[in-house]
Amino acid sequence: MRRDGFTLVEMLVALLVFGLLAAAGAAVMGSTLTNQSAVKSRVERFADFQRLRAVLRADLAQAAPRRTRDTSGQPAGVAFIGGDPWGGNAERLFVVVRRGWENPDRAARPSLQYVEYRLSEGRIERRVRAALDGTALGPAQVLLDGVETSQVAFLGNTEWLAAWKGQAGVEIPRAVRLDLTIEGLGPVTQLFLTTGDGR
Repeated sequence: MRRDGFTLVEMLVALLVFGLLAAAGAAVMGSTLTNQSAVKSRVERFADFQRLRAVLRADLAQAAPRRTRDTSGQPAGVAFIGGDPWGGNAERLFVVVRRGWENPDRAARPSLQYVEYRLSEGRIERRVRAALDGTALGPAQVLLDGVETSQVAFLGNTEWLAAWKGQAGVEIPRAVRLDLTIEGLGPVTQLFLTTGDGR
């Protein structure tokens, strides 16, 4: 005997199967979106870190042994200051005068630039002066946030030092090591060569 249509039991079974497939599809889609968000966040953290690394490498690779004067006209004792050698400035990572400051507008200024790096409230900041001597630091450029810990060391004649105020015959350290613990990336060690003697 020929039947037209479906029985109630067949309809309920079909709806159950459809519901299971829809639930599984929604779970897979939700998991995909969550993973995509996590991957995007991690990629952005890596991009921020790579930008920091590129700027640090450019500044340190072009370090110049040029001493500067502060806003009161007092000359700096050394060309490169690393860490907090005299006390009172625990946030400072290092201070360097770098060569190769680009000048596309051909302004009346030197190609040297005073640069200071600090760790302030979990952010690595880069600040510069408008002129080498007698001017105040400009606004901070945040290069990386979410820095949980940091430790900087400077290679002198033969050993790594926690702070740098120059050594006999070595105005600029030969290398700078920066150990960071970064939120989302974990511990990272970076080593940068400078223009210091013996390179």
